[in-house]
Amino acid sequence: MKAATEKRNERIWATICDIPKGSVANYGQVAEIAGIPRGARQVGYALRHLPKGHKVPWYRVITSSGKIAFNSDTAAFEEQSKRLAREGVAILNGRVDMKKYRWQPDLDELLWKPSAAWDDD
Repeated sequence: MKAATEKRNERIWATICDIPKGSVANYGQVAEIAGIPRGARQVGYALRHLPKGHKVPWYRVITSSGKIAFNSDTAAFEEQSKRLAREGVAILNGRVDMKKYRWQPDLDELLWKPSAAWDDD
């Protein structure tokens, strides 16, 4: 069971690493692309269990409505907002305009993963 969870987490993290700078994806979208239909909660679980020293751009994952999932008075909210802003993603009232910033990978991108995946911030 543990090996299956680790493998699932790795697929989720790899999918998140494929989200380009300046774009965001929601939890359900990440799960779907990672091959875990209806697995939005598992994406949250995988993000909570990121290993120390990782380079996964966790901050590019937000709710389906475009909201940052952390409470606005937390350090995590501030950190996610700051990182997204650094990449040019505008945040207004704790939300991202999903029509403008949502990652929309095309079939080639999904098949061939031209990922700049594990790039540095």
